[in-house]
Amino acid sequence: MTLPEALGELAALEDPKMRAANEKRGDDHGMNLSRLRALAKRIKTDQPLAKELWETGETPARLLALLICTPRAFTADELDAMLRETRPPKVNDWFVNYVAKKTPLTEQLRLRWFDDPDPTVAAAAWSLTSVRVMKQPDGLDLAHLLDLIERDMKDAPKRLQWSMNETLAQIGIHHPALRARALAIGENLQVLADYPTAPGCTSPFAPLWIGEMVRRNEG
Repeated sequence: MTLPEALGELAALEDPKMRAANEKRGDDHGMNLSRLRALAKRIKTDQPLAKELWETGETPARLLALLICTPRAFTADELDAMLRETRPPKVNDWFVNYVAKKTPLTEQLRLRWFDDPDPTVAAAAWSLTSVRVMKQPDGLDLAHLLDLIERDMKDAPKRLQWSMNETLAQIGIHHPALRARALAIGENLQVLADYPTAPGCTSPFAPLWIGEMVRRNEG
């Protein structure tokens, strides 16, 4: 598929009602994401087209790019530049989960981004840290991570706060020796304590999140 053809397909997916709903969440697109995924499945992996789509700067094109790209084909500098442009929430979420977490450069990027002054960049590093906490914690100073969370999470910008909170919860869930401290930090900071949670869903408030997942794992 050529770039003009792909852009035409995206234009056909535009729905004003969907755009209005998405804009309330800070996303500037009007697509049903299930239909977008169906388009990506039809195109299949196409790295050259993905790069062309990304370069348009348009959110619909960038979301499609993230679905059809080859994460390992990007250099660290390319991924760094891409992350710094992911301001719309859905673009940021898909970039972190579908590209940054899938590249062989994940750990290199995590270290590169961890102390970045841009909170969007630092948030990505904390998201990658959460994966290591769950799957490959050897070499991580978990107690130091808790120190940083205790010190900085309360006043962090929203996206960074969310990612730090995820790391706090994953430490509490997967590392019993640090669970009491993780729970205490969550209770003390009260970050996301009032977050609206639908029935049947797990609250992102770390003490509730930790408690629920530990019950499931031990049950």
